[in-house]
Amino acid sequence: MNKKSFAIKTSKGQKNVGFGFPCFIIAEMSANHEQDYDQAVAIIKAAAAAGADAVKLQTYTADTLTIDSDQEWFQVDGKDNPESWKNQSFYELYQKAYTPWEWHADLQKLAHELGLIFFSTPFDNSAVDFLEQLQVPCYKIASYEATDIPLLKKVAATCKPVILSVGFASLEEIELALKTLKDNGAKDVALLHCTASYSLEPKVENTHLATMLDLADRFNVVVGFSDNMGGIEVPALAAAKGASIIEKHLVINHDGKALDNTFSLDQKEFAKMVEKIREQEKVMGNISYGPRTKQEEGNKRFRRSLFAVQDIKKGEPFTPNNVRVIRPANGLPPKDYEKVLTKMAKSDIRRGTPLSWDLIK
Repeated sequence: MNKKSFAIKTSKGQKNVGFGFPCFIIAEMSANHEQDYDQAVAIIKAAAAAGADAVKLQTYTADTLTIDSDQEWFQVDGKDNPESWKNQSFYELYQKAYTPWEWHADLQKLAHELGLIFFSTPFDNSAVDFLEQLQVPCYKIASYEATDIPLLKKVAATCKPVILSVGFASLEEIELALKTLKDNGAKDVALLHCTASYSLEPKVENTHLATMLDLADRFNVVVGFSDNMGGIEVPALAAAKGASIIEKHLVINHDGKALDNTFSLDQKEFAKMVEKIREQEKVMGNISYGPRTKQEEGNKRFRRSLFAVQDIKKGEPFTPNNVRVIRPANGLPPKDYEKVLTKMAKSDIRRGTPLSWDLIK
């Protein structure tokens, strides 16, 4: 079993992420603020109220992601993506979706006041430099940027923990991304399995959570799940299966025109997901052997032990006829049975007496 973990260091201490620690639950704001600062504030407040551990932004502009062009390859493919993304260019979409950089510091302050860890996904070097000025404690790399080697090098050089979504990356691409991060300064890296298909309903046949478990075994890293589908069932199941990190989009309500509305949760839904994950953690508990409760300790009496099942005279040898392994557990343990059969009674022993070494010669 993978037992990896790492610490995200903040001004108020550190948050441990990985084996043996509670699932690290991230509320992703993405474009759900609809370019409205007050709505961004509301999302952060909703994240805290719903029980998230962290809130995450995305730091880019349309110009840092793409160029303004009307050529065909710069048009959003509307075939399998949300309606809110269709009939526009990449540039037009990102102009609507980006989080103004001048908001970041104030949103970070609010998040900290509410006890949330605040960090972001940078999409180019200038975003990393900007976020370093804010002293974010860690970085997220989006699945589409998992192959952006120059960006990975820039983020790794901060020497802060990196949470990398691998989306539909091939094994070779994941290996290169990990090597790039570790060779350039990133000591702590978590990999998030995620589905890069955006849908209102979970497409369970496309989820393949077994991949998340394979990432943990294959690369010996902390793993998690980034969900781009509606509903709470899949992220909750991922947490039960061993995800140390869950990332889910958060929206204020489903009535607006937020670009990522269809695959986001509102505050009530997000809180229900958190509740379900925390309940499962209680069931999982800690690694614990032996009696865990007073009742279990008392019920040890129902184990077997060595008893005299006939009256035995002093000096008489113990045999399978006069000694048996039976319930309850008041006598010597069954592991001593063969040893006792080589001995004799030290005194008269009445039938039904639990054997102890002071009765044995």
